Amino acid sequence: MLLEGRIAVVTGAAQGIGLAIAERFVAEGARVLLGDLDADQVAQSAASLGDDARGVACDVTSGDDVQRLVDTAVAEFGAVDVMVNNAGITRDATMRKMTEDQFDQVIDVHLKGVWHGTRAAAAHMRERKTGSIINLSSISGKVGLAGQTNYSAAKAGIVGLSKAAAKEVAYLGVRVNCIQPGLIRTAMTEAMPERIWDQKMAEIPMGRAGEPNEIAGVATFLASDLSSYMTGTVLEVTGGRYM
Repeated sequence: MLLEGRIAVVTGAAQGIGLAIAERFVAEGARVLLGDLDADQVAQSAASLGDDARGVACDVTSGDDVQRLVDTAVAEFGAVDVMVNNAGITRDATMRKMTEDQFDQVIDVHLKGVWHGTRAAAAHMRERKTGSIINLSSISGKVGLAGQTNYSAAKAGIVGLSKAAAKEVAYLGVRVNCIQPGLIRTAMTEAMPERIWDQKMAEIPMGRAGEPNEIAGVATFLASDLSSYMTGTVLEVTGGRYM
């Protein structure tokens, strides 16, 4: 198993991509702490993964909350070997109609949330001279999507943040990498109007949406020793969209 004996923390893990990553990590031998704003749902999701998973409430916009998440993993499992910063929201609107609050909410959850998670995990990992931090960006951060000035800005920022952090901690044995998913079939994306879904599908050379477990596979690769000489990279998982 690729992650035998390792301890991972995954934010936004009550459902969707975060839960798929946590599930795959447990299957590969890791013990996983799932964090999510929805305390009840994350507890249920963790319980479904068995004794090697725990779920706790966490608001990633709060540095204190994220620090507690890392501290809980250390207290419960002994260390943090892998940190996956996945939590996210959308507040889509054209720039003309978007409110300042909608902009701030998305920046706070995505960009500040990833900064909190990267910072807290790196502080722990640097003392142990090992660790893998995996930050979830989006293809929207590469190309910019209309109606997502907040989301595109945040996801592009995550790439820059991750590269800068990777340069700061590489000499300490800590790696920081990004995943940029394209259209992935989740409850959030399936709530799109059919017209928008069809438009996005037409842009994908492979002709289908991705599944959460396909992102989980890439996260497992980045968490494992298979990617031991990779840091500061951005892996697109898009079916060829915007290649």
